[in-house]
Amino acid sequence: MGSPYHQFCPVAKTMELLDERWTILVLRELMAGSEHFNDLRRGLPRMSPTLLSKRLHRLVAGGVVLRTADAGEIRYRLTAAGEELRPVVEALGAWGTRWIPELADADLDPRLLMWDLHRRVEAANVPAGRTVVRFTFPALHGRERDWWVVITPPTADVCDVDPGFDVTVTVTAELRALVLVWRGDLAWGEAMRSGGVALDGPQDARRALPRWFALSPFAQVPRVAAEPVGAGA
Repeated sequence: MGSPYHQFCPVAKTMELLDERWTILVLRELMAGSEHFNDLRRGLPRMSPTLLSKRLHRLVAGGVVLRTADAGEIRYRLTAAGEELRPVVEALGAWGTRWIPELADADLDPRLLMWDLHRRVEAANVPAGRTVVRFTFPALHGRERDWWVVITPPTADVCDVDPGFDVTVTVTAELRALVLVWRGDLAWGEAMRSGGVALDGPQDARRALPRWFALSPFAQVPRVAAEPVGAGA
């Protein structure tokens, strides 16, 4: 448990469990469907494995997460208590979308973006058989530059090494532009007209691609207009 507040207030007791760094994001990943340790790591690419293990242990001890072992396979799932936190986490995401729109360059992580995109594939909108979308970020280097999402409905996988399949569509993008598209701050069409995103491939596939990926669960949250700064004193 986190440091005790020594208050009988239920808010204080809740925060003793939940206010440690990364804990809410671990819950976010479990709510998004990750059940295995390695999948949780991919949704939390900047969290150390040691710290992830520690946070999971505390959530299990707190009755929020259930750890099961079946034929040597470890899974983590939310308990009823954990599921009851879902609207709390969703409310935090909606609040952040409305009131904290600014993104620093350090916030733009291609690993998390690609993991999010691959698990929001709209399989019903993708052609039958194998569809491969290559994403390339020319300004990045090493293994962060090129990614492949391999879709074989109803499943999808993301690779940072060329899987060797024919590419259906290549998406060349500025990382910030594609993050803004994913968040719902920028429409696909706007991103392409500005040059922040470019698609290469057969025309029908290029036109269909935006329908292959659902946006962030918070993409439809209404934004708040910026308030004037420095109005008379």
